[in-house]
Amino acid sequence: MRKLFFLSVLFMVSGISGCKEDQVEPELTPKPIELTVRSGEVISSSNQFGIELFTRTAIEENSNMMLSPLSASVALSMALNGSANETYEQMREMLGYPADMTIEEINEAYKSLVSQLLTVDPKVAITLANALFYRLEFPMKKSFSDVLANDFNAHVEGLDFDLPSAVDVINQWASDNTMGRIPKVIDEISPYAVMFLMNALYFKGDWTYQFKESDTENRPFFTDEGGQLSVPTMAGKINTKVHEGSSYRAIELPYGRKNFSMVVIVPNATLRQFYAEFTPETWQEIVVGLDTKTQESEININLPKFEFSYEKVLNEQLQAMGMIDAFDGFLADFSGITDWEIFISFVKQNTFIKVDEKGTEAAAVTTIGFEVTSLPPGFNINKPFIFAIRERTTNTLLFIGSIVNPLE
Repeated sequence: MRKLFFLSVLFMVSGISGCKEDQVEPELTPKPIELTVRSGEVISSSNQFGIELFTRTAIEENSNMMLSPLSASVALSMALNGSANETYEQMREMLGYPADMTIEEINEAYKSLVSQLLTVDPKVAITLANALFYRLEFPMKKSFSDVLANDFNAHVEGLDFDLPSAVDVINQWASDNTMGRIPKVIDEISPYAVMFLMNALYFKGDWTYQFKESDTENRPFFTDEGGQLSVPTMAGKINTKVHEGSSYRAIELPYGRKNFSMVVIVPNATLRQFYAEFTPETWQEIVVGLDTKTQESEININLPKFEFSYEKVLNEQLQAMGMIDAFDGFLADFSGITDWEIFISFVKQNTFIKVDEKGTEAAAVTTIGFEVTSLPPGFNINKPFIFAIRERTTNTLLFIGSIVNPLE
């Protein structure tokens, strides 16, 4: 059951006892991540894709929600490796990759970025895992599975999709790679399903400047509809950066050695009104405004605690962003994966987040399901039947019988 998600920060002028009283602040400097020019382009593309996907999804919701742009981008980039022709071009353009960027450059950029993200801050736990589960009889091209295994370090496993245990294996992988925070991503496997591409992302970081539990108490929270709630709210005097735009205020709360942070954006008007102007350009304006401030300021902050899970099938949003053919059984071209005619049946994200006095725990699993346009000829003998043995050239009937119960 979801708890209320309060993405809000109240800046208070009255003094509030903070968690850093009488403490000498240690030297905290983010460790630089080395990026190639192409890597920078990939990150920029992923961010733009993520902001657009978020706003298209959030504007339809009337409750707490969260997506992972990185998880979605990695999973879709794995699928991109198996696409061709117009399907490839639509997916590449939707993901924001430049037309002159090769798939090899995209893969290498992600490989370099992920390896550094996982180790840049020893005070922050972050894991990213990829997987490919496929139907045992599915004729997948080795070149595709090799790319996923080598460039994305993906776990590749064939399963009997007709057995209930296949669902358990896939869900267990999601649970294992999110520290149990996302225990289930699928309920069943369609008889037409041939493959699942998956990405799991897990993050756990302690605030650089933690809140005192003793300062947490119920405080008013005002909804966009004009209501008032009393919610558990953390309070503290925190060293941080604030940026104000024409229609919002933004604050940055760092984790660990400050490589990672949470940016909280509070609109001046209602959240729904703000969605219309929350574009990739607005996000860039916010981060530039924060990054150009060389000094932190000690600010009294109130931040509601929150915890919730979210699940969303993103087919409609991705189609609206230009990824059309991939979802069409007659137009999709995934000839880099198989000679069978397959298409993407769904792209889904499951997410989890918990924010408290100590820090933040967040997880996401992106699952991409592939189905065959039409099943290869098959014959499922699952009821009583007759059998016969004959000599074919003379049609001599040697044996004939019937099976009512194969176990008798």
